[in-house]
Amino acid sequence: MKLTPGKLAGLRRVSNERGVIAAAAMDQRGSLQKSLAKEKGSEVGDAMMEEFKILVTEVLTPHASAILLDPEWGLPASKRRAKNAGLLLAYEKTGYDKTGPGRLPDLLDHWSAHRLKEAGADCVKILLYYSPLDPKGINDRKHAWVERLGDECRANDIPFFLEFVGYEEGVDEKALAYAKKKPQIVIDSMKEFSKERYGVDVLKVEVPVNMKYVEGAKAYGGEKAYSKQEAMELFRKAAGIASKPFIYLSAGVSNSEFTESLELAAEAGVKFNGVLCGRATWKDGVPVYAKQGPEAFRKWLQDQGVKNINNVNERLKAATSWHSIYEVEPALVGA
Repeated sequence: MKLTPGKLAGLRRVSNERGVIAAAAMDQRGSLQKSLAKEKGSEVGDAMMEEFKILVTEVLTPHASAILLDPEWGLPASKRRAKNAGLLLAYEKTGYDKTGPGRLPDLLDHWSAHRLKEAGADCVKILLYYSPLDPKGINDRKHAWVERLGDECRANDIPFFLEFVGYEEGVDEKALAYAKKKPQIVIDSMKEFSKERYGVDVLKVEVPVNMKYVEGAKAYGGEKAYSKQEAMELFRKAAGIASKPFIYLSAGVSNSEFTESLELAAEAGVKFNGVLCGRATWKDGVPVYAKQGPEAFRKWLQDQGVKNINNVNERLKAATSWHSIYEVEPALVGA
């Protein structure tokens, strides 16, 4: 597979010199606003959302290859990122349609791939709630939606990152019953969106197990869905199905749980191409910002936030470059 010049340039800008994507994520909107309001005990407006994102961006991007932001509150922050860090912008509305089944997605009304590129995006990111267990009619709508986005990104010659988050309608995704189904949901989703028709350049995926149910893991809670060997085999199976580069998302787990999952991927010999890690880096600072203000939050980020991102970066030594997947000569990457 070869990349067009614009897609190659965009991917290069969000990767480190090794061709690994070591990106921070700060595109949370509705969930962040609710978390801040809960800690603060009052409503949180635009100014606070922008300030929170600016602080995370300023402090963490010197330690990241890129940052993912949203065009609603993240554009001021995008101007404050370190020179070494590329920019991914989210294109979807926060959350999903709750009026019917299927967690259907929607795009931001005033944005397009063209406009995101004009706003400085090196890559476009889309989040899709996806379950292979859903009725065919629902998934057919989602498939067509992703195809349209792939065409739009092709037309604008900008890389397309697709993030898919699994679920099962009416089921608690944190429970044991779902943990047993999660590997197949992740594997089937990776297989589907690796297809050329979607035009996805990088898959942003969940780890295929819930670490809280891996027997012997530090995060283990006492209920077993998989042994450590089974979990490693599931990591290998999911990786083996993807024909596109893939990076892991942190899915709101703690920093220690996310880094443990990266260690397990490495131990399993998985050739993952990086991470896009958000809440595992900064979420414990939400109460600090809400209750003590911006300067206290900046200090927290400079200490604990930087430690968190460096914990992740340390595990990225096991990640592999996307260059070979797209037949890029390493010597040409910096050209």
